[in-house]
Amino acid sequence: MPDAAVFLVDDDPSVRKALTRLISSKGYTVESFASASEFLKHNHYQGPACLLLDIQMPGLDGIQLQEELTLAGYLIPIIFITAHGTVPISVQAMKGGAVDFLTKPFTSNQLLSAIDKAIQRNSKKITELSEIQEIKDRVSKLTSREYDVFRLVVQGLLNKEVAAELGISEKTVKFFRRRAMEKMHASSLAELVLFAQKAGIQNPAE
Repeated sequence: MPDAAVFLVDDDPSVRKALTRLISSKGYTVESFASASEFLKHNHYQGPACLLLDIQMPGLDGIQLQEELTLAGYLIPIIFITAHGTVPISVQAMKGGAVDFLTKPFTSNQLLSAIDKAIQRNSKKITELSEIQEIKDRVSKLTSREYDVFRLVVQGLLNKEVAAELGISEKTVKFFRRRAMEKMHASSLAELVLFAQKAGIQNPAE
């Protein structure tokens, strides 16, 4: 996984310079942008990251950039930084998915703590999404019969009920059930059900 990165969007060059120096001192890779439109041209970062975003900027403001990123499916955690914070704006930002809202002046520790939390949250999310994709890849490798048995088993049906549903013998169900569990890397029925839930298979047993 790539190193953790912090992206900074602020139209004030002195703020960009000071924050870049501070954040870099903690070992993060920092990239700064003078405007929201400049950041939008940047490729989506695949590793753990967060976005430090000023509210009031020429052109697209911070809230509008947040909306653009959401529409684009780029769910990078956002920490808003502003000298003009109001309750309605902060509420709108947090409803939009921001992880923090810092009003200037804030301390170095406040900012770095917010960044650490956002990076940890994003790293966990990336790991979860990677796990889900891996499970979906395993599901895609099941044969149609293995998938049919898998889908019914995780709904809580007994082997004989699966056999009746599919019009095959109970012995055949056991064979395909075992094959499905092997391919899914599931050591138990409970784990198989969990994988089904993560893969979005409909109606897995509670």
